[in-house]
Amino acid sequence: MTTTSPCFFLGANTPQGFYSLYDQLLLPQAKRRVYLLKGGPGCGKSSLMRHVAAAASARGLPLECIQCSGDPDSLDAVIFPSKGVAIVDATAPHIIEPSYPGVIESYVNLGQFYDTKALNAKKSSIISCTDGVHACYKRAYRLLDAALKVREPLPAAALSPSAAARMKKRIENIAAKKWKKKGTGGQLIQRFLGGVTFKGQLRLYETAELLCDQIYEFWDNYALSGPALSYLQTAALKAGYDVISCPDPLHPDVTAHLIIPELSLAFVTSSDLLPYRGKPARRLRFDMLIEPDWMRKNRARLRFAKKMSKLLLADAVAAFADAKAMHDQLEALYNPHVDFEGVYATAEQIAGEILAL
Repeated sequence: MTTTSPCFFLGANTPQGFYSLYDQLLLPQAKRRVYLLKGGPGCGKSSLMRHVAAAASARGLPLECIQCSGDPDSLDAVIFPSKGVAIVDATAPHIIEPSYPGVIESYVNLGQFYDTKALNAKKSSIISCTDGVHACYKRAYRLLDAALKVREPLPAAALSPSAAARMKKRIENIAAKKWKKKGTGGQLIQRFLGGVTFKGQLRLYETAELLCDQIYEFWDNYALSGPALSYLQTAALKAGYDVISCPDPLHPDVTAHLIIPELSLAFVTSSDLLPYRGKPARRLRFDMLIEPDWMRKNRARLRFAKKMSKLLLADAVAAFADAKAMHDQLEALYNPHVDFEGVYATAEQIAGEILAL
């Protein structure tokens, strides 16, 4: 993964379980070739993608990295937008099967590089670790669900109509100023800009900074900015701009960030828990929509809910860390019995095919 390449997630750990955006890998009309990597733990899927990415990057080919929601230090996909090509881990929980096999998608079987006879001697340990990983994820998802339920949405009575009207006007003015001219696209693509991982809650603000010169920060501790972002998304698409829409990992049906590359403009939400450390072109404080009197009356309850939610979230992160530790044990069982020379030879072959397109 290179620091000069934008990174996103296409999967998220949510209160409802794993949420996939892998159907958004490439726009349908842009697809030329998709390599579907198949194989179990430790067989070299991420290593192969890193090898191909390094070879392509050395030749100046732009790429996009898709990080793993279970382990952000690992890759789940590498996309080469200018070529219409992607390499993706097509195994659970983000199983992908071909729509046009042999024409666009093709299988890459890395399971062929296992020494199955040697692995069979470790069968009971492999089964135990695998079951342990699944159990940890189930526990983590239950904790995420509890953390979300503790923090109830603010009632309508908590919002100031006058402040909401002023904010609405500001958002409309931003849209009117920023897309006076017609864009050259109008396509919507979805990516997660962060997620809940064994490292805690992550948000890849650096990706927005890499793609955009102007960052508008929406300071929002109470999930109030969703309607404003939906309005901006609709307006940008209507004006003919391609939009990267980034859902909230804990509320995948709610937009949390927008990136409009053609305008070099991004709108990112931030909060006490996940502050934006950069210097925004403009900051809009959505917390100011809350009625001061209502806030004073309910401050103790909100603090309690915030504290409990934070504790439950920390427990969920600990469960993801347990899952990661068990997965590392699983990979350690497999790794000595993988023919990595074969994996890297396959990587060289794929890199050559992509560069020749």
